[in-house]
Amino acid sequence: MSFLKEFWEFLRIRKKYWLIPILVVLVLFGGIIVLSQGSAVAPFIYTIF
Repeated sequence: MSFLKEFWEFLRIRKKYWLIPILVVLVLFGGIIVLSQGSAVAPFIYTIF
């Protein structure tokens, strides 16, 4: 949890707010990959990449 707090402080101080959408997209793609492993949707997910 301290990592997230420190990262937020970095974004706030350095005014790097443009990194937030990039991180959100990366987390969503990661979640999709983890949740789709072993399911029938997996072949369709892998065609995206």
